Amino acid sequence: MEKIRRYDLDWLRVIVFGLLIFYHVGMFFVPWGWHIKNNETHRWLIWPMLFLNQWRLPILFVISGMGTYFALSHRSGWQFAKERWLRLGLPLLVGMLFIVPPQVYLERIANGQFEGDYLTYWTTVAFDGAYPSGNISWHHLWFLPYLLLFSLLLIPVFLMMRRHPQNRLTSWLSRQLQKNPYHVYWLVLPLFVYEAALEPFFDVTHALIDDWFNFISSMTLFFYGFLLMTVKDEFFAAISRIRKPTVVIGLIAFGAMVLRWLFIEDGLVAHLVEAMLKVVNFWSWILAIFGFAAAYFHRSSPLLTYCNRAVYPFYILHQTITIIIAYYLMDLSWGLFAKYTVLLVGTFGFSFLLYELLIRRIVFLRPLFGLKWRG
Repeated sequence: MEKIRRYDLDWLRVIVFGLLIFYHVGMFFVPWGWHIKNNETHRWLIWPMLFLNQWRLPILFVISGMGTYFALSHRSGWQFAKERWLRLGLPLLVGMLFIVPPQVYLERIANGQFEGDYLTYWTTVAFDGAYPSGNISWHHLWFLPYLLLFSLLLIPVFLMMRRHPQNRLTSWLSRQLQKNPYHVYWLVLPLFVYEAALEPFFDVTHALIDDWFNFISSMTLFFYGFLLMTVKDEFFAAISRIRKPTVVIGLIAFGAMVLRWLFIEDGLVAHLVEAMLKVVNFWSWILAIFGFAAAYFHRSSPLLTYCNRAVYPFYILHQTITIIIAYYLMDLSWGLFAKYTVLLVGTFGFSFLLYELLIRRIVFLRPLFGLKWRG
């Protein structure tokens, strides 16, 4: 493989992780369960959150698989495994020791499950048992152990595909995309099987060991990212032709899902229809987003260079900052707009300050947040 870079994928990585901050700020205000909640929730926020929730994580796994294609293009299997541990495993360990505990502490304080200062909490009970009954957790960092495990498990497959670029799967997909760009939708069939057969029996827990539906579905999307890069010329040609129709397909599929949620009772047929609508919906938005990004964002800039380095530390830091600020906002009588604005600006602002003043400039902190020793 040649060592190449696609700037549109870098932009998407930055934008999608940025949307994650908007989403987690929104979790403070919707009726769904979360670590701490505002004193007033807003049901109408469910709909934009549901729309975003359909494709925000699937596209991250696809982008990560695409990034793996580039990372493995100039590394051996062992070099790649070492790089994955340093980039994913080390920040996960640091996050579980120092970044996540303040979130659990404030949740315990808010729920009357602990009394005392943070130092007492961290030195006595912070690492007693697994969350939620205990306090050890990776919380929003659950993406890292999944990505690390996917990367390690699929190394033999990826190396085989690198040694044999004309393997049957790659050749089949290349032919399908050349025949008809809409044949990229064949890839939703395994995802539909998971939705239909596994989703009813395995709740999404992010706990890794009992999260079978989420684990298998996410690993498939991660693999798809790598696979699509093996036919990148045909793939980007296809999505450039169908980027507008995929928006229409996504709108129709999501609208049909909303009608199903509102007016049709659960049942076998309803479940199967919803499963197909769900995978068509999020796959359509993924294709549309890639298509428009390839058309308008495939260019570098100093801003992209900066954001591409900052996005990982922002991801690691952001939810802890959000929950700390939210804890002091939760009982105030302010309206939704004021609280959301303070929470959003505060999360981005403090993440920026910690990154710019500390993580980016202090050499030994850089690898702890997934950065190279030298920028």
